Amino acid sequence: MDVALDGELPTGARPDLSVEGTVEIERLTDVLYVGRPVHGEANSTVGLFKVIDGADAARVQVELGRTSVNTVEIRKGLQVGDTVILSDMSAWDNFDRVAIEVGGNISALPFVV
Repeated sequence: MDVALDGELPTGARPDLSVEGTVEIERLTDVLYVGRPVHGEANSTVGLFKVIDGADAARVQVELGRTSVNTVEIRKGLQVGDTVILSDMSAWDNFDRVAIEVGGNISALPFVV
């Protein structure tokens, strides 16, 4: 991206100087957001595993909104304080509930009504 600076140049400025910066396109306030999950596309609904009591996780439908590189807006399906698994859980697509074992291992739980 090329940027033009208005006004007096800062000390040390020279042609072809590389800099790092953040381009802010939009600032949202009062928004619930989480880290961007694997396969988390803007304005879509995904199934995420929400941690229950630290030992189990149940799949919940979550409506996603706008995204950035690292985060995604939550429109429906989660509340402040919820913990979700953001890593790839496609190996568990046939399960609605999994157990989280000591050390972070995950195993399937039978569905119980």
